[in-house]
Amino acid sequence: MAPPPAHAFSVAPMMDWTDRHCRAFHRVLSRRALLYTEMVTAPAVIHGDRDRLLGFDAVEHPVALQLGGSDPAQLAEAARIGADYGYDEINLNVGCPSDRVQSGRFGACLMREPELVAECMAAIRAAVSVPATVKCRIGVDDQDPVQSLFGLVDACAAAGVRHFVVHARKAWLQGLSPKENRDIPPLDYPLVHRLKAERPGLEIVLNGGLETLDMAQEAGQGLDGVMLGRAAYHTPALLGEVDRRVFGADTPDVDAHAALEAYRPYLAARLAEGVPLPAMARHMLGLMHGRPGARAFRRILTVESVRPGAGLEVVDAAAAAVREAEARRTEAA
Repeated sequence: MAPPPAHAFSVAPMMDWTDRHCRAFHRVLSRRALLYTEMVTAPAVIHGDRDRLLGFDAVEHPVALQLGGSDPAQLAEAARIGADYGYDEINLNVGCPSDRVQSGRFGACLMREPELVAECMAAIRAAVSVPATVKCRIGVDDQDPVQSLFGLVDACAAAGVRHFVVHARKAWLQGLSPKENRDIPPLDYPLVHRLKAERPGLEIVLNGGLETLDMAQEAGQGLDGVMLGRAAYHTPALLGEVDRRVFGADTPDVDAHAALEAYRPYLAARLAEGVPLPAMARHMLGLMHGRPGARAFRRILTVESVRPGAGLEVVDAAAAAVREAEARRTEAA
């Protein structure tokens, strides 16, 4: 029996969060989960500092590049550049509701233009040999979710797209902030399941509101995968169970302390290159969530990492605070 594909579990693309340091950290917790970049606009890829925008460490594989845009020619060129950098997948953002994204005519507002999205995806597919995928909402504003979701998916499927990540909420482009758009519009998991049932030949991944691994596995039954965003970022220790629970790996779960030890070589290499410790430490703040000493862990990483010359000793001190708190609790018991 073949093991589940990488998209059986993925960590969502999140602006200002899932940068290369975050992805390298998540990778020490799960060897199998599919990781995504932050969204990068096609013009930025074409005209910007490509190494800064697209550079990543080989340890991050499998890793997907998420693009933003609505010009087929630009997206094709950006996809080609991304594939040349070695990304394992090119994903188009049809779900972000921010004002900045709307003004650039990409993101969730493209739910209103399924034929344009299909044209963009056809151009991307023609430009690269790696999978070209779509991440979308179920609709925007007053759209009928059934019509908007099925319309977008069917248009893209006609262009050869087989893989869709569906954030199971509408996006309200007027009246709600991007943060509110992640919480207020109601979730509609049954609609995503209906999409899979009526389009069984497509690969459908569920995203939105999945707060724990248990919840994700239950909500994703019958689908091709689940994607977690904020839960994976704020409580990354759950990723330490993914390889065993989702992918069936015959390996022990990755403990938070073991993850820190595994992340040390990456931290050391980046520090030697001049990357400041806070740029990496900020992604680790939730690692000890729920454990004794978690508050001290966060405080040490936050306060001590900004001191001039801060290095691995700060991470060691934060981990030691947790071990000491755990030892005290064990003694008290």
